[in-house]
Amino acid sequence: MLKFFIDRGGTFTDIVAIIDRPEIMERLARDAARFLIVPLADQQWIVLYKLLSENPEKYPDAVIQGIKDISGSLDNIEVIKMGTTVATNALLERKGERTVLLITKGFKDALRIGYQNRPDIFARQIILPSLLYEQVIEVAERYDSQGQELIAVNPAQVKADLIPVYQAGIRSCAIVFMHGYRYPDHEKQVAAIAEEIGFTHLAISHQVSPLMKLVSRGDTTVVSAYLSPILRRYVDSISQQLPKTSLLFMKSDGGLVTADKFQGKDSILSGPAGGIVGAVKTSLRAGFSKIISFDMGGTSTDVSHFQGEYERQTDNEIAGVRMRAPMLSIHTVAAGGGSILVYDGYRFRVGPESAGANPGPACYRRGGPLTITDANVLLGKIQAAYFPAIFGQEGNLPLDREIVLTKFHELAAAMGGNNSPEMLAAGFIQIAVENMANAIKKISLQKGYDLSDYTLCTFGGAGGQVACLIADTLGMKSIFLHPYAGVLSAYGMGLADLRIIKEKAIEQPLNADLIGQLLTEMNELEVLAGRELEGYNQVRQQVSLKYQGSDATLVVNFSDQMRQDFEREHQRRYGFKQEQKALIAESIAVELIQTMDSPQEAILTRTRPMGELPPILDRVAVFMANQWGETPIYQRSDLQPFDCLPGPAIIIEKISTIVIEPGWMAKVTEKNHLILSKA
Repeated sequence: MLKFFIDRGGTFTDIVAIIDRPEIMERLARDAARFLIVPLADQQWIVLYKLLSENPEKYPDAVIQGIKDISGSLDNIEVIKMGTTVATNALLERKGERTVLLITKGFKDALRIGYQNRPDIFARQIILPSLLYEQVIEVAERYDSQGQELIAVNPAQVKADLIPVYQAGIRSCAIVFMHGYRYPDHEKQVAAIAEEIGFTHLAISHQVSPLMKLVSRGDTTVVSAYLSPILRRYVDSISQQLPKTSLLFMKSDGGLVTADKFQGKDSILSGPAGGIVGAVKTSLRAGFSKIISFDMGGTSTDVSHFQGEYERQTDNEIAGVRMRAPMLSIHTVAAGGGSILVYDGYRFRVGPESAGANPGPACYRRGGPLTITDANVLLGKIQAAYFPAIFGQEGNLPLDREIVLTKFHELAAAMGGNNSPEMLAAGFIQIAVENMANAIKKISLQKGYDLSDYTLCTFGGAGGQVACLIADTLGMKSIFLHPYAGVLSAYGMGLADLRIIKEKAIEQPLNADLIGQLLTEMNELEVLAGRELEGYNQVRQQVSLKYQGSDATLVVNFSDQMRQDFEREHQRRYGFKQEQKALIAESIAVELIQTMDSPQEAILTRTRPMGELPPILDRVAVFMANQWGETPIYQRSDLQPFDCLPGPAIIIEKISTIVIEPGWMAKVTEKNHLILSKA
């Protein structure tokens, strides 16, 4: 049986396949330029494959096409674990399902008003994000905060209001009532009416986000109504072509879920979550328990912190939309390989604009602007001779270093000619490094973590080019690069487990009387979640606590030491604690986990004598540490266990380039892990 782990991104679809059929491998071996093949034990192989996510002239769907390219058919596939940006793109482009919002009378504009936060307090022109719902229906209903029914629902009026909306072609409903998270009877009553009329998708707030705060709960419910139908159509199209295959999808919280339970609100960070899981699991296998994951792509860089547990946040804002759903804590900065270099007459600036894939960096031969990639080309850290020759009108030319050199000379002249092109390029890279390092500081140093004993887990297409510079800036002493770093998000899908999280609002003072109630509530949540994940073998119980009168909520594990754990974290995070102040239990969460089989890693055998270095592919001039120097180039496939390569050096592989700066040492392990240490 075959296994596929897939990350369907916005530009590329990455596929990692576990193959146990020699006849398939014989066919793939004849086309080795397209596939990266790694032999495992027991007649198994790992196949890495990358193709464009959108190529309508050649195939309707990249996922199905990629599976066919590898296996030859859609038969005998045991499992597919997948992350997708389908819902994310629909949200960014505002191409979701037409939606009607039903909300308590008097709160028609509550979601538009929001919390009146101004991201830029000095902006003269305030541009509100576009609303996801098309129409609003106010429903005369009301419970008070104690559960007393003040105004009953008028079914006839609700039906009369909904029928014209249905006749207008809207089929998705978001139902959000005041106090509905605690007293859901009115929401259930209105949902039954909408279903009777014929609405095909109902998002009900007490099911979607059973927590306090009308605006966040409402926004999350609207997101579910807006995105879930789009996602459902895509999932169903895949499922229909793979009826005998177990189809699992990655959620934003880092857990897998079966296709029938995959919802729009849970899919926003589906792809990046796979990268975090991949970074954490591979780092743990390599012996690192404290990591900063660093995923640098063409447009942006994602960073995340891990110290024993996945860090999640409940309140999120994506593409101008607020959501209250558990998501992995990922901080994104607009700095990537395609970030545009700008000199505005006063200062250097990197990004946030990106050259994208078209026109791309200047070296792509499409008339693009100078970017971080061009700076690395000029400095010799990216070598055109060892980069795919896929540029030019015929798609057969190498990167154009000459145009890069010309543009940097023009920039130097515009600045008065006091700086050489290479110093300008190095300066721009240093700015990008500082931007990315600052993003890491926000998730680590600013929360009280000491980075000196952390490892930088680097992946993504461009991460290896700046990893040493990032680590130097932050005082980190080790860097970890997995052999599948270029497709680690897809590989992370294969390492993930099935997970489900159920939450409930509490909002009561934490005392001895409440502990028993919390335990009862958590047991009820476990039973509820267990109906959706029957094979679970791990349970995690957590409580969100805050000081009375404060909004600073921290999540701790449910135990006898909750107060001590909260105060210890509060002291580390904010620098103080208030031991005499009462604690409020804002909400509880129960997470069920069903661990799954994950792919094993290949074990390499050294064939060269100990101490003998791998063959040097080439020696080239590279600008490092503010000077040009002759630098050896090695092929990643030539490296063997226990090889030690001192910097400066460059390691070339099919999908990325790794730059070892002076003062760093690269060592290869038996699992083909590359560990960079400060020499």
